[in-house]
Amino acid sequence: MACVNCGYSSENVGETIITEKLIPTQEEIIEVIDEDVDAQALPITSAECPKCKHDRAHFWTVQTRASDEPETKFLRCEKCKHTWRDYS
Repeated sequence: MACVNCGYSSENVGETIITEKLIPTQEEIIEVIDEDVDAQALPITSAECPKCKHDRAHFWTVQTRASDEPETKFLRCEKCKHTWRDYS
């Protein structure tokens, strides 16, 4: 086995597990909403939180993809503050 990056090689040692940690560049990071923003200023909708099952969440939309594609809707649970995306 040999590393494609540095060229290090070793003999076959049996089962091998290879992992890779992907670190996005600054250009690839999409800030959804600042964690410190007061969600009370956002509108509320009926939505079940996948984490705590509470039935109300604050929501907002962000253009995360190309402009000819629909906006992504984000929701934040009113109770536990869990944030998730809605693709419907």
